[in-house]
Amino acid sequence: MSLRKLVFLIRANKIYVGGMFVAFFLVALVFGSLPSGRAQTASSYTNYAAPSALGASAGEPSIGINWNSGNVMFQASLKTLRVTFNDSASPATATWVNKSALDTSLVTLDPILFTDSVTGRTFVAQLAGKAALSAYTDNDGDTSIPTLGFGINSGVDHQTIGAGPYAPGFPATLYPHAVYYASQDIALAETARSDDGGLTFGAAIPMYTLLQCGGLHGHIKVAPDGTVYVPNKSCGGKQGVAVSADNGLTWSVRTVPSSTVGKNDPSVGVGAGNTVYIGYAGADGHARAAVSRDRGVTWTDVQDVGAAFGIQNTVFPAVVAGDDDRAAFAFLGTPTGGDGTGTNTAFTGVWHLYVATTYDGGRTWTTVDATPNNPVQRGVICTNGTTCPSGTRNLLDFMDVTVDLQGRVLVGYADGCITSGCIQGVDKNRDGKVNSLDNDGAALATIARQSGGTDLFATR
Repeated sequence: MSLRKLVFLIRANKIYVGGMFVAFFLVALVFGSLPSGRAQTASSYTNYAAPSALGASAGEPSIGINWNSGNVMFQASLKTLRVTFNDSASPATATWVNKSALDTSLVTLDPILFTDSVTGRTFVAQLAGKAALSAYTDNDGDTSIPTLGFGINSGVDHQTIGAGPYAPGFPATLYPHAVYYASQDIALAETARSDDGGLTFGAAIPMYTLLQCGGLHGHIKVAPDGTVYVPNKSCGGKQGVAVSADNGLTWSVRTVPSSTVGKNDPSVGVGAGNTVYIGYAGADGHARAAVSRDRGVTWTDVQDVGAAFGIQNTVFPAVVAGDDDRAAFAFLGTPTGGDGTGTNTAFTGVWHLYVATTYDGGRTWTTVDATPNNPVQRGVICTNGTTCPSGTRNLLDFMDVTVDLQGRVLVGYADGCITSGCIQGVDKNRDGKVNSLDNDGAALATIARQSGGTDLFATR
C-alpha cells in the first residue's frame, strides 16, 4: 500500500488491511488539514480521445479509477473501456482497450459504471426495461461476474451505483463496503443495498416520492462516515440531496435554500473529513457550488464558479472531493446567453469543459478552461429528452469525474465537436452563422486528465 493511499484511508477514519477494515480514530487537529508544502497553483488538463472505433457513441459516460492498478474504467452505451496512462512519456500517453462484459453489452436504455477505488471492484449496469443487466470485475474487465439483480423494480431512467464504508456499528461483512443501487419509477425513487459486494441486494427502500422531489436523480456518493447522498435537481423548488445516515434504511431530503430548480442533475463530492460539496446549474444557467458540514442540514459558501468566464448556460455538473478542504467541479458551459439547453437550433453558443477547484473548503474556487482549443459543442446542448431536434441531444444527460491516487482530477465526457471544420467554427451550411446546424453531433469518448497544478491530495 502506498503512503498516499494509507494517508487517505486514515483521514477517512478507516484503514484497509488484507481485505478488512479496522477503525482508526484520529485527532482532527493533527490530521484534519495538513499543509501541502507547496504553493497552490491553478490546474491544467490534457485531453485524451478514444479511437473512434471504440468510443464513437459515448453520450452520458461514467468514469472510475482502480487505485490498486492505476487503470481507468470508462463506460458509455454498450462498451466498457479500460484506459491505461503511461506517465513515463511526456506528455503522458493513453491506451484504450475494450473490456465489455457479455452481460452488459447486449442492450441498454441507460448505462452506468462505478469503480470502488479502494477495493478496485468495478460495477457496470445496463437498464433494460424494468430490470437491469449487471456485472462486476475485480481485475479491470479481464473477467467479470454477473450479479443476481438489484432488489429493486428498476425504474424508467437514471439508475446509479455507489459504494463506501458502512455507518458505525454495522456488523462485519465479506466485502468491506456497502454497495448501493438506485433508480426511480413513475411515482417514487428507490434504493437497495448489497452486503456481499454487489452480488445480491436487499429489498428496495423509497428515498423520496414525487410529492417531495422530481423523479430523476443524480449519482450516489458515500461519505467516509457511511452517510449516503443522492442529489436531485427539483425538491420543493430547490436543488439538494436525499440523505441516509443508517445504511440506506431511512432517508431525508435536504435542500440548498438559495438554489433554484435546474435542468440537469446536480452532483456531490465528499471530502475525507465528510465535508459535502454540491455543484449545480441554477434556473439562470449559472454554475454554482455550495458546501455542507452537517450532512446537508445547512449549506454555506454558495459560489458562482463560472463567473470568471461569464458562463450563462451550464450542463452536466460533476463533483469529486479529495482532502476535506479540496474538491473539483467539472461542467460544460458557454458565455452565450439565451436558450442554450432547449430546442433552439439557432443558438450560437460555443461550449467548453470547465473545471473549478477549491483548496480552502469551498470559500474560493479557481476555474480553468480544460478544452481551450477544442470546443465540446457548438449550438444547443438539448436537455429536453425525446423532444430534442435531431443532432442536439448527442451528449445525452450527464458526464462524470473522479480522482486518482495521486490526486489528479479526471473528467470523462463525450466530445460533440471533433472535425477540424467544427473546431475552427466553419459555417458549413453557409447561412451566415455558426450554430447547431454546423456542429458535428458526435459523442466521442474523451478524458480530460489533470496534468499540472495543485491536486486534491496534499503532499505529505
